[in-house]
Amino acid sequence: MTPRVVIVSAPSGTGKTTITRKLVEEHPDKYAISVSATTRKPRTGETNGQAYHFMDRQEFERWKRAGRFLETAEYAGEWYGTPKSEIDRILGSGRHALLDIEVVGAEQIRKSWQGDNLVTVFVLPPSVQVHVARLQGRGTETVAQQDARLERAQNELRYSSAFDHILVNDELDRAVASLREIVEQGRGPERDVPQLTKRIDEYATGLQAARAQLYTQSKGKN
Repeated sequence: MTPRVVIVSAPSGTGKTTITRKLVEEHPDKYAISVSATTRKPRTGETNGQAYHFMDRQEFERWKRAGRFLETAEYAGEWYGTPKSEIDRILGSGRHALLDIEVVGAEQIRKSWQGDNLVTVFVLPPSVQVHVARLQGRGTETVAQQDARLERAQNELRYSSAFDHILVNDELDRAVASLREIVEQGRGPERDVPQLTKRIDEYATGLQAARAQLYTQSKGKN
């Protein structure tokens, strides 16, 4: 088996993290998740070094200047990055390295990566309703922060066609099996391009409607 670097990207709250974690749980001998670094504060239940490597902004900047990140991106006012040491550690163990990162970081790696062992996968969420419910269910963000994430999701959808594979997360076990097939066999579900284009357009429209609803709700509380 040739270990691969697998970028799994999607708007925040769409289930990509659940997919990658379940794949690792089912096949820990073949897959491992690269732990990103971030400047955001830990949420309840998150452990440093497992969920993320939590850093303050000064330490993050030192790492960035030293070239210790494979990619970095700012998201919702906080910085995220993939330490090169994480990828070296996983590939060195003979496993595929799963990178659960945002579109901006994925683009950086895609442009700079040397070699043919890079695979990029964009995850489409099952519905706008599920997406919004996940963001609101966290209970850790203001309406303004939720709106910023939905706006970012609208923009990120535009880049989906640049990825090697598009994976629709409409059922978890099926999504996990499809991701494994993509990585190990070099192929995934056949694309119905017109249908995917229609789905992406409809999703973008739904996100805009969700943002409008957030605005109305916030005004009603004032």
